[in-house]
Amino acid sequence: MKLGVAAGGIGLSLDDVIGQVREAAEAGLDSAYFNQILSWDAVQLAALAAREVPGIAVGTAVTQTYPRHPLALAGQALTTQAASGNRFTLGIGPSHGPLIEKHFGLSYDRPARHIREYLSALVPLLRGEQVDYHGETLTAAGRVEVPGAEPPPVLLAALGPVMLRMAGELADGVVTVWTGPETIADHVTPAVTRAATAAGRPRPRVVAGVIVSVTADPEGVRRRVAESLGAASDLPSYRAILDRQGRSGVEETVVAGDESAVERTVRAYAEAGATELLVSPFGDERERARTLGLLAALRGRPAGRAQ
Repeated sequence: MKLGVAAGGIGLSLDDVIGQVREAAEAGLDSAYFNQILSWDAVQLAALAAREVPGIAVGTAVTQTYPRHPLALAGQALTTQAASGNRFTLGIGPSHGPLIEKHFGLSYDRPARHIREYLSALVPLLRGEQVDYHGETLTAAGRVEVPGAEPPPVLLAALGPVMLRMAGELADGVVTVWTGPETIADHVTPAVTRAATAAGRPRPRVVAGVIVSVTADPEGVRRRVAESLGAASDLPSYRAILDRQGRSGVEETVVAGDESAVERTVRAYAEAGATELLVSPFGDERERARTLGLLAALRGRPAGRAQ
């Protein structure tokens, strides 16, 4: 299983974010991913980080589809692929109804239909093909050519059965959030793998996003996560996956404890079928340093390099 980090954070400068990616590369980690909210553009960040930090893979986990036409996103993604020397993975997702409707003024009607049509246009565009797609929710006609850019892998943010099926059938895999190892093992991995097999596609990637803190105060960490991110527990898709796991809030999915406890859970994700663990280090400066130090140790690097 590969190990990556979710880079970024509220109030960070561009140099701060690039510094996180550089730390991850020095720790021997495989990748750094960026999320799209209402701040830095995730695809552009990936391009900049790849140019500044050689070797490490970069990606989005995820960028929102509704505000970005497939032709526009294909151009962005292929540009980033060229800038990175073909080290880019494009993770996409429909986001959430309250956010898309409130911030962008767009309808969130039938997001699964939207994603099926979006991928039907986007994937051939990423291959450099001429597209003339006319669906119920979008039209895309044209071709995107970026010399030197290979088609980037596409991951779909998915938690429910319909979206997981599309992640295997139409994309290269799935990226999840708020999912423990048991849910990866008995829900995510089987669903996306069945869909990929039925569609004659290669084994899908399963990228599991998780908040991790190596700490002496795991309950304190979970309390702080609840304070800062607890509102996410009420978003419908997150509420459904939390209910499936018997969890009351997102803070209960946090991996927190000493080095040995966290390492056991990291290994449990690998055994569950995750092909890549996307870690969001959480806590104060010392806790974050311990977390990155553990990841470095798991990659055979001296922990001191990660601090």
